[in-house]
Amino acid sequence: MAALERVSGMSSAEAKAQLLEAVRDEADRDAVRLAKSIENAAREEAEERAREIVITTMQRIAADHTAEHTVSAVHLPNDEMKGRIIGREGRNIRALEQATGVDLIIDDTPETVVISAFDPVRREVARIALTKLMADGRIHPGRIEEVVAKARAEVDLVMRQAGEQAIYDAGVPALPGEIVKLLGRLKFRTSYGQNVLVHSVETSRLAAIIAAELGADVQAAKVGGLLHDMGKAIDHEVEGPHAQIGAQIAQRNNLSAKVVNAIAAHHQEVEFESLEAPIVQVADAISASRPGARGESMETYVRRLEDLQAIAESFEGVDKSFAVQAGREVRVLVKPDQIDDVSASRLARDVVKKIEASLTYPGQIKVTVIRETRSVEYAK
Repeated sequence: MAALERVSGMSSAEAKAQLLEAVRDEADRDAVRLAKSIENAAREEAEERAREIVITTMQRIAADHTAEHTVSAVHLPNDEMKGRIIGREGRNIRALEQATGVDLIIDDTPETVVISAFDPVRREVARIALTKLMADGRIHPGRIEEVVAKARAEVDLVMRQAGEQAIYDAGVPALPGEIVKLLGRLKFRTSYGQNVLVHSVETSRLAAIIAAELGADVQAAKVGGLLHDMGKAIDHEVEGPHAQIGAQIAQRNNLSAKVVNAIAAHHQEVEFESLEAPIVQVADAISASRPGARGESMETYVRRLEDLQAIAESFEGVDKSFAVQAGREVRVLVKPDQIDDVSASRLARDVVKKIEASLTYPGQIKVTVIRETRSVEYAK
């Protein structure tokens, strides 16, 4: 033993540690290769059937993709109207703000009044009331209260009609009045620029088609898809995530357990308890991630691209990264002397996990790791 240590130039403990390190590296590589082969086999078996279901669903869905945005600015006929809206010592603008629950912003912007409120329904009531007051010409506190009451009744009627139309479009049987009204409120709600009511009807149709392909309960999937975002109608009034709020409303109105679970679990905040729940989640993801479904401000868009590149470049061995396809794909160029082919697969998985843990984004983001080796020799 002493002679071996002297010849090798290391102690038995050092030799053992070196051997263990080599075995660990080899086992790690074997594990990655095995995981990759299992993943490829599963994908080959499942991909064909999944592709068939999704393609069939997309071919059969035909929804209007025009997003309707809530108007927050009212155009005035002239700048003199600003003074009439404000009124003597501000009495008109105070009466309008008090009656509608919004803030009216009147600044130097020519012929424009901005309506600011977190509640989109209040904002719509204020917009209609202000438009009617300008058309009528009589603007004073008494008249303001009367016009706001009429505007509120008009918006209530629009919401009820929108809810009934959504139920008809989705092919869902009669639902309780409370749920119909909440669905109608979603007409004035947007998410990433996508109208939530249009998105809900689209999700319902997608869920119904996928459920039919898989032999699941089509009616439960259809209702769950239509009502999955119902909690967004009142999430600014009730504490808790919108999925939980919607599930509580559905349970209170005696809807089926499958529908309640589909609403509660569509963001995986609770466990799936039926086949219809993941179907609703998939339909929601298809509708939301479809190109053009959701819009983002330039600032948010640029920040997400920068965050994606920063996450990719935080890993050792990464040379450069590029966020492409509007932030739906990240291409990572690695240093070939530091990252081999097996490590590239592991790096892609690690980048994906970090993106999922760090960022909030619609749809999905593809991570592509590129490793290039060039060998150059010169014939003389």
